[in-house]
Parts: sequence; structure tokens; C-alpha cells
Amino acid sequence: MDYSKSGSVAGAKKAPTRYNEKNQKGGEKNPFGSKDDKATLIARMKAAAEAKKKP
Repeated sequence: MDYSKSGSVAGAKKAPTRYNEKNQKGGEKNPFGSKDDKATLIARMKAAAEAKKKP
């Protein structure tokens, strides 16, 4: 007798818990339709590079 085929089928697992991302689209910190312009992004990247270089 094939004992591996005996028994009932395994049931479905529970779905993963849903939670809100802190930076999700449409949130208060990241509303829909807001996009930083490229100059702001470049300035922020340069400031981060300078801050990393100084210490």
C-alpha cells in the first residue's frame, strides 16, 4: 500500500498580513501626482555626497 497518498489534502495557507507602507503612493508624505523636479534631486544627491565625504 502507498502510504504517501493516504490522508486528506493540505488546506490553503492564510494570506500574508497587509500593512501600509510608510512611503506608499497616495499617502500623506507621498501624495498622487507629486514629483520632484530633477534639479531638486541633483541638489539633494550632491548634498548627501558632501555630507558623506566630510566626516
